[in-house]
Amino acid sequence: MKSILFVLAFLSFTTISFAQETEVKYDEALAKSLHADEYGMKKYVFCLLKSGSNTTASKEETKKLFEGHMANINKLAKEGKLAVAGPFMKNDRNYRGIYIFNVETVEEAKALVATDPAIKANLLEAELTPWYCSAALQEVPQIHEKIAKTKM
Repeated sequence: MKSILFVLAFLSFTTISFAQETEVKYDEALAKSLHADEYGMKKYVFCLLKSGSNTTASKEETKKLFEGHMANINKLAKEGKLAVAGPFMKNDRNYRGIYIFNVETVEEAKALVATDPAIKANLLEAELTPWYCSAALQEVPQIHEKIAKTKM
């Protein structure tokens, strides 16, 4: 019984010590560089990509348009305009993927959506809505570059 109490006390102490050691301090310079508000948040535009109305494109045309789609994603990410992008897994809702644009207004996001060849060709359809999230989300592309062994 004493050994169990000792183990519990030890675990409690180490947990408290670990929590104190890993307490994160506010980084004002980082917050400013990411345009974070006092909560560490900022405005983005969320984009839901769904299957578009173009069902007659050939496999060759579709392949070429999606190559352009991927090139556009990479370009927007490098420009800092796209915080996150990715496809949905197979589903019964015609959801194809998402973009999270690092812009404040739907109008700005519409201009970026217009640069996507797959959307221009109506292979994909974009629904845009304002979104509020952690300003740290902007750091995802840089982190992803460090962990992706194979580049898209």
